[in-house]
Amino acid sequence: MGDGIVAEARNLLLGMLARREYSRWELQRKLTTRGYPSWVIEGALADLCQNNLQSDERFTESYFRSRVERGFGPRRIAAELKQRGIGVALIAESLAQERKNWHSQAMTVRNKRFGQALPSSPKERARQIRFLQYRGFTQEQINHALSERDG
Repeated sequence: MGDGIVAEARNLLLGMLARREYSRWELQRKLTTRGYPSWVIEGALADLCQNNLQSDERFTESYFRSRVERGFGPRRIAAELKQRGIGVALIAESLAQERKNWHSQAMTVRNKRFGQALPSSPKERARQIRFLQYRGFTQEQINHALSERDG
């Protein structure tokens, strides 16, 4: 009986992982909401991790890359990863490994949304700053994106 329910949970998780990467925390939450007992969840997750079918490192790398491609900054990506149960050390490692030029990323995102021209009024500048803050860029990156140095 015990092995059957663990195998059932494991197969359910494999189906999810076949579609996209998930963090361990996300998978644990999904099984918990479906009513699986904690010992079943731990057994299924341990088996997946041991066989390298689930990896928080791989999830973090994949998630990080997809969010950068969608125009998000380091603060927002880090916060989203933390919400998905990724540890602070792994997030910091991912940010360090990402050799992305965040200044140019902020400028590209701003130009895509607002065009090449710099804001002409304080109101428009504030609007663009809020947008870039929402996207997760630091104040330094935002200042660079709104400076005359774009090119």
